[in-house]
Amino acid sequence: MEILSLVFVLVSLPLLWSGMLNLFYIPLSLVFELRRWRMPTHRDETTALVSIVVPAYNEGRVIVACVESILACPYPNKEIILVNDGSTDDTLAQMQRFCDYENVVIIDKPNGGKASALNAGLAHARGEFVFCVDADGIFTPNTIHAMLRAFDSPYVGAVCGSDEPVNLDRPQTHLAAIQAHVGTGFVRRALSLIGCLPIVSGNIGAFRRSALARTGGFRTGLLGEDLELTWRMHRAGYDVRFAPDALVLAEVPSTVRGLWKQRVRWARGFLQTAWLHRDMIGNPRFGPIGPFLALNLFTKVVVPLLQLSALVMLVILTLFGAAPIPLTLLNVLIWVGLLQTFLISIFALALDRAWHHARYLYAVIFWVFYSFLLSLVMVRAIYLELRRAEQRWNKLDRVGIRSPMVAVPQGRITQRLDELV
Repeated sequence: MEILSLVFVLVSLPLLWSGMLNLFYIPLSLVFELRRWRMPTHRDETTALVSIVVPAYNEGRVIVACVESILACPYPNKEIILVNDGSTDDTLAQMQRFCDYENVVIIDKPNGGKASALNAGLAHARGEFVFCVDADGIFTPNTIHAMLRAFDSPYVGAVCGSDEPVNLDRPQTHLAAIQAHVGTGFVRRALSLIGCLPIVSGNIGAFRRSALARTGGFRTGLLGEDLELTWRMHRAGYDVRFAPDALVLAEVPSTVRGLWKQRVRWARGFLQTAWLHRDMIGNPRFGPIGPFLALNLFTKVVVPLLQLSALVMLVILTLFGAAPIPLTLLNVLIWVGLLQTFLISIFALALDRAWHHARYLYAVIFWVFYSFLLSLVMVRAIYLELRRAEQRWNKLDRVGIRSPMVAVPQGRITQRLDELV
């Protein structure tokens, strides 16, 4: 039992260290904001053609609201490329409602997966900048301008926007709203500052066309096509930036089953990308992203396995009356961790000026259970990858949005959506 207690302590130490990473991100995110405040507040009068690719598979419930929100953006020089990837619902029929728009292109192709659909759109794109957007995304009036402002150097090859959930009707999605501000708004500010942003998210990402010509399009046969292309951008020497005011509103999983499917897909995509680009991990030849990817791999793959191992050992030791730490101390550590998460969540809300989501801070209490769910997700993803399991879109069941949301110039929300259907 003494040996098992020692193993428990050793396994738990990396977990505590991993939780302290957010404290390191605080000053970095503040520096990111200070630099933004010093930049001119007026919009750049760029007139570059922007191509917006929207791949869709069985998205009939949401595609209309997505396209309407893009058309409503005041940026004048844009084209929208809708790609129906062999949908079996009315997605194509809904797309055809926009066939009379001169700046809307509709592509109908056999089902080939998301990367295949994106590449079909890229093949028809004429713009200097190419946006890739999920079919449930709702643009705000400032989304396109804010994305383009982040391309402030020819060395910037890709820009990742920000996102917020719209189906805020239950504790699970309330937690997702807080996590969006912490994981997207807060952490991506810090990582963007030091050149270590690892992903241009599929729900709102933009690429310089010349960078795509050099790196190639989306790789098929992977579940994390957006992640893999981002790593390829870093490999080619391009900067990847974060644009916090480039806001897109989207649905998040509203059931545990939906969340499980989505996160397993993401975890498998990460494992596939990490294996494909394993020579980048820890390699300083690729700049700061190399060592960061080693840290990222440890956090995403090793820490979840350690967390589950520590939990199993804690249960065994407690049952045999040999708990390595008193239960009262364990309770204190849990509450300290929750307090740290709560304070960081408030900090993230302040960075995003998203006080309208402060009422969802109560959901932080569920973060502990969410953390263990993610650990199980990684175990499942590793198992599926070892089995070479089938790869699918694994789409969410959509709620559907009736109308776009109105936003202030800074990109934050000022009015609610109409009732969800």
